[in-house]
Amino acid sequence: MTMRHLVSATLGLWIGVSGMAGAQTSPVVVELYTSQGCSSCPPADEFMVELVKRPDVIALSLHVDYWDYIGWSDTFASPQYTQRQKAYAKAVGSRMIYTPQMIVGGLDRVQGNDPAQVDEAVRRHQAQISPVTLTVTRDGDRIVIRAEADPPLTKRARIQVIRYLPEATVAIGRGENEGREVTYSNIVTDWQAVADWQGLAPLEMTAEAAGPDPVVVIVQTEGPADVLAAAQVK
Repeated sequence: MTMRHLVSATLGLWIGVSGMAGAQTSPVVVELYTSQGCSSCPPADEFMVELVKRPDVIALSLHVDYWDYIGWSDTFASPQYTQRQKAYAKAVGSRMIYTPQMIVGGLDRVQGNDPAQVDEAVRRHQAQISPVTLTVTRDGDRIVIRAEADPPLTKRARIQVIRYLPEATVAIGRGENEGREVTYSNIVTDWQAVADWQGLAPLEMTAEAAGPDPVVVIVQTEGPADVLAAAQVK
């Protein structure tokens, strides 16, 4: 089967902004839902190794837990990421979730490993202008998040803070990938919704970000649906 059934550098630095409010482009968020126990996933994991190098993309690997029953527990899996993937499916009236699956910009769904389709979806999102200007700066063990919408938003957005491990190689001892050694990139270790924002008045807030792992902030309409803006600090 090609698919398997079944989630600053310097203070003051502007991240992901190429213009004023009302004329912003920011990196396109690509979420890969994957599992160490899925034999169809390694090609998508390999694609992620290249995708994370692109400056116009924020690529994140979310390891789901619904493959753990076949004999190998994914060392990065979380039921939270499974629930996030299910929420994406529910948002479009689907009961099915798959690994591997990529969600581009919160809207486009790519089943299986299809780099050409992902690249096409990224280009479509790059061509869109977001009303949201987002900046993220690091202040010790905290980050400062500033967002402004011009024109104001018509739907409430959620501010989310994500931490990730840049890379890890895992020797898989059992399950469908038994005996394989797979390198994973931008492995999500924590995903927190920190605020809901109406998008009428400018937003300024702080959030915890202790430790050396990179931080990603995304502004996303409820659903989950389209990602309006994204930025990261490493």
